[in-house]
Amino acid sequence: MHIMEGFLPWQWCLVWWIIAIPFIVMGILELRKLLKQDREYLPLLGVCGAFIFILSALKLPSVTGSCSHPTGTGLSVMCFKPYITAVIGFVVLLFQALLLAHGGLSTLGANMVSMAIGGPIVGYLVYKLLKNTSVNIFVTVFCVAAVADIVTYVITSFELAVAYPAAVGGIAASFAAFFAIFAITQVPLSILEGLVLALVFKYILELKPELLEKLGVFSKEQVEKALGTSDGAPEKV
Repeated sequence: MHIMEGFLPWQWCLVWWIIAIPFIVMGILELRKLLKQDREYLPLLGVCGAFIFILSALKLPSVTGSCSHPTGTGLSVMCFKPYITAVIGFVVLLFQALLLAHGGLSTLGANMVSMAIGGPIVGYLVYKLLKNTSVNIFVTVFCVAAVADIVTYVITSFELAVAYPAAVGGIAASFAAFFAIFAITQVPLSILEGLVLALVFKYILELKPELLEKLGVFSKEQVEKALGTSDGAPEKV
């Protein structure tokens, strides 16, 4: 998904930076407010950042100028919502560009819009849609992670398509070509990411259920049901 340095025309680099900056500013403000309330959230913030960094560094060759990999943003967006996730994603993408030559500084705005902003926002909408239904917590987590992952690649395909429209068919044809190539690797990766995140979430739920309750990720009743403390039988992933 990371679009490499120098691949996009400067005009499009500027456009994606302009779109990304307000999310970063809002995220920093929300993050400061959250940490003033309770610094106990810091370890979970660190876990979310590490999860995004490690998974999104596992790149597979894909479209010229980009790559395929899990994104890891589902956990962060459920715990800390889209704005703070945008900040975490920004830090991860900046370090990857500087230390791993994964992505780039000029394309950082575009990479933020797809992985740190657009994908997480749609994943968050899925979470809000399923949160207060009878859907199993772990199925909800799976759906959030998988959708945030695949939407990231839909947006990346769009970013590449508007920068390089096809001679025949324009942006639509170019988008279809880019996403078709991404889909070969990304659909199975998004399913795998959903499964991994559901398992990680189960571990966090068992370790720090009170933290997830304080953040309002799930209610106390939902947490107890998932942990099996309400009926005595642990719920399976």
